[in-house]
Amino acid sequence: MVSAMVNSKMMSWMRNSNKNAAVLLLIFLFLSSSTSTCKAHLSSHFYDHTCPNALSTIRSAIRTAVSRERRMAASLVRLHFHDCFVQGCDASILLKDSPSITSERNAVQNNASVRGFEVIDSAKAEVEKTCPGVVSCADILALAARDASVAVGGPSWSVKLGRRDSTTASLALAEAQLPRATDDLQKLLSNFASKGLTAEDMVALSGAHTLGQARCVTFRDRIYNSESDIDAGFATTRQRRCPSTGGDQNLAALDLVTPYTFDNNYFKNLIQKKGLLASDQILFSGGSTDSVVSKYSRSPATFKSDFASAMIKMSEINLLTGSAGQIRRICSAVN
Repeated sequence: MVSAMVNSKMMSWMRNSNKNAAVLLLIFLFLSSSTSTCKAHLSSHFYDHTCPNALSTIRSAIRTAVSRERRMAASLVRLHFHDCFVQGCDASILLKDSPSITSERNAVQNNASVRGFEVIDSAKAEVEKTCPGVVSCADILALAARDASVAVGGPSWSVKLGRRDSTTASLALAEAQLPRATDDLQKLLSNFASKGLTAEDMVALSGAHTLGQARCVTFRDRIYNSESDIDAGFATTRQRRCPSTGGDQNLAALDLVTPYTFDNNYFKNLIQKKGLLASDQILFSGGSTDSVVSKYSRSPATFKSDFASAMIKMSEINLLTGSAGQIRRICSAVN
């Protein structure tokens, strides 16, 4: 009698255990599928059948633009970055003001500085001639950043495709989430971490400042601050193009040595206290990222490899895929 009762309880416990295990397995599978849904829609071969010439057409447009103006390479990488950090990589930054849209272009971090829109528009127009309504503006931005890097001696990487375009933009999010030239290290680390990017990713991505230019208004306080850690000779040189008052829009190369070549001079500059922006120099100022800067200053190959990996991670932030969003016909306006 006792044996039968024990056996009955054991059988009941086993049945309940099996049910619990099944429930836990279903929950695990659901969570796994929900976090990987976006990436499951992405593929480097996404347009192989629907628009086989898309990648070569976009590459040609980017090469033409960069050959016409080398600075454009930096602008296109930055445009992709500023897109991905607001709502994810959904081409929201390309939307102009309209009755339903307040453009992210008006954000303090973008206004009068973010550029390259006409290059993306041109690439989109060329693709639309042969494959109307197929290739998203978000994918064009991701490809343009990669192709721009290659055009100036930077690394290449495989771009997974299948992003779709947003029907909204957020000026408020742009102003809250895009990094600023005056951000301290903790704020930068926190901002990048919120996007799933590590400290090493952040330093690698910051290395894009080996290219491009900055406006006087973004670095004036640094070069005229007597308490700054900036190299004195470097500050004096930069003051020639950036007066203490006026000249806000005057441009200066972020890297004086090789401003139009993708290399690791940016990190060498930081070690010499020649970072133009405060948010650049803070990466090498006795903090937790000093070792990463030192590593990249010694090894251009490591920097390029880590930059490519970080760009891939960044390009997959909060994507719209499947039936979400839309494929815009014109990148600057919703359909």
